[in-house]
Amino acid sequence: MEHLLHYVWKHKLLPLRELHTTDGRLVEVIHPGLHNRDAGPDFFNAKVKIGGQLWVGNVEIHLRSSDWFRHRHDTNAAYDNVILHVVETADADISYPHRPQQAIPQLELPIPDVVRQRYAALTANDTLPYCRDIVARQPRLTIHSWLSALQVERLEQRTRQLMERHERCDRNWEHTLFVTLARNFGFGINGAALEQWARSIPLTAVAKHRDDLFQIEAIFFGQSGLLDTTEKSHKNGESTDKINMADPYVARLKKEYAYLRHKFEIFPMDSTIFRFARIRPQNFPHIRIAQLAMLHYEQRATFSRLISAESIEEIRSLFDVSVSPFWQTHFTFSSAESRPSKRQLSDRSKDLLIINSIAPLLFAYGRYKGDETLCERAFHLLEQVEPEQNNVTRTWANAGIDCESAADSQALIQLTRNYCEPRDCLRCRFGHEYIRRHPDFLHEADE
Repeated sequence: MEHLLHYVWKHKLLPLRELHTTDGRLVEVIHPGLHNRDAGPDFFNAKVKIGGQLWVGNVEIHLRSSDWFRHRHDTNAAYDNVILHVVETADADISYPHRPQQAIPQLELPIPDVVRQRYAALTANDTLPYCRDIVARQPRLTIHSWLSALQVERLEQRTRQLMERHERCDRNWEHTLFVTLARNFGFGINGAALEQWARSIPLTAVAKHRDDLFQIEAIFFGQSGLLDTTEKSHKNGESTDKINMADPYVARLKKEYAYLRHKFEIFPMDSTIFRFARIRPQNFPHIRIAQLAMLHYEQRATFSRLISAESIEEIRSLFDVSVSPFWQTHFTFSSAESRPSKRQLSDRSKDLLIINSIAPLLFAYGRYKGDETLCERAFHLLEQVEPEQNNVTRTWANAGIDCESAADSQALIQLTRNYCEPRDCLRCRFGHEYIRRHPDFLHEADE
């Protein structure tokens, strides 16, 4: 329950009576400080008057005073600047690590019953969202403002992930785009495998053969490991098929990769990481790699073209890509011929690429360049795309929260993964509004 005491202190849900330290000095909380979620004191730079004297420093919070010793704060120099120890129960005297003769002021602060009760009500449910009984009764302004904040938070989180990827791609934005698109061409199931595959592609080597689709396919398929003499189909998670070496395209592709592998000193990945079970054939990694090869050959989705695209229609048109003739009638190297199809991306697939690749990249690049116009365009893109239809959005719709665009569905994914699943209701505005809106003895000054 210590997190509830943190919440009470952070939001100044204080009793309507004078507060005193355990040795009788008057306490006035001017500012509770900044909540620290890392190592060290719980709140930094708090402002508190103790016995009429203003103190500025750190505040540590425990349920019991004796927790100070249990957590070994009495030997940690990081706690030498604590100005107040806030506890629910004072069961011991404490002092500074390097000044054991000097006692640290302590304040006994009760957790109000209403906070306990409402938090218990929020977390009593076993299915998401835990606040489903009260969330739809929140003011529309609260819902809208929280979703807007979550949209920013999600793009900021994705920016951190993209910048880490950018570092691994030698700070090359074109390479970062290629790896990001490859991951999202997996559409969840094979996302991690296709990201690993994209990292294995020597783009500088591919650039030497960029005007030859067949050679691009040779490198792309060769690096995937799918050109090995045996290919795991995984239809039942166990069968193994020989690739069809009798087909002229397959035999030539394998021969060409052998030459390019020796030329560029590259090595294929293990193809067994690709998943095939319970996947529709049009989503097989072979088809996705064939589409990426054509996209790379036609130089459609280059970083400069995507960044400079003026409309969502223009971005969607950049993904109007088909596949080479062999892949128009095959799903794997060993499959029988099927009815011819260009294997083009569906409109929904294009929108998912915009949601998961283009908008985050645009926002990350805007942050990188300090260009707020690019960041605004990222938001505008998400607002123009239809919301995602998945378990998260359906769950919130059942609770009375509907999505108007992909911006809203991304916000609800952020809310679910970062607040609901960890049961962090105290940091969620829905939970906060429910807990704090109680009359009488809760003091809500400076809200």
